[in-house]
Amino acid sequence: MKLKEIIRILDEFCPPGFAMSWDNVGLQVGRSDKEVQTIALALDATSEVIAEAIRQGADLILTHHPLLFGGIRQVTDSSFVGKRVLDLAMHDTACFSMHTNFDVLGMGDAAADLMKLTDREVLEVTYEDDISVEGLGRIGSLIEPMKLSEVAAKTAEVFELEHVRYYGAPDEMVVTCAILPGSGHSEIDIALKAGADVIITGDISHHDGIDAVEKGISVIDAGHYGIEKIFIPYMKEFLEREAPQIRVLSCDMGAPFHET
Repeated sequence: MKLKEIIRILDEFCPPGFAMSWDNVGLQVGRSDKEVQTIALALDATSEVIAEAIRQGADLILTHHPLLFGGIRQVTDSSFVGKRVLDLAMHDTACFSMHTNFDVLGMGDAAADLMKLTDREVLEVTYEDDISVEGLGRIGSLIEPMKLSEVAAKTAEVFELEHVRYYGAPDEMVVTCAILPGSGHSEIDIALKAGADVIITGDISHHDGIDAVEKGISVIDAGHYGIEKIFIPYMKEFLEREAPQIRVLSCDMGAPFHET
């Protein structure tokens, strides 16, 4: 299958027009007429991921986060981004990203499904017309009221995490839950205004957490990678259904940090 045909499938699923204005989604490196037989899935196109994808014979690396962010003036081996682009080009391996367009049209509902949220709505609306309302994150009701400590434990369980951090009283009862995969400190006030008892997200600083509790909303920090890693199995299932002739493999290198 030609790369341009795969791009058509991906763009029909998550049109780039749904991405945020600051984002850089779509084809990062590669030839649209390239024949693709193997796709490697990853959250980020790190040097380690690129090397592993090339080793396994991938023709395309499909990532959540863009390889190119913020512009690049030269493609040389003097920068780590330049080295990545050169490695891809030398091995004729393409790289494509689905970032905030996937956040809007896939990630939010997938995360809410795992938490079994009911009566859900979009948390932060980024697109609205006569037919649909789309946006970042979701807010809904838990199947039954739970203590905050129980919601935190459930979050760790469904996202297969060893632990999560949470801000708020452990015995506080939670009914309405917001979830925003990735970095969600900017959406804390939005979740509070929407009536959430807790927001599950990532990249929460010390002050983000204590300030949120003071305002009246609890926060569960499951990590940026912790939730967004669901991109990989989600897209593997999607591609195996929509392009069964393509071999799809995971290049999930695990969390990009270590803890002791």
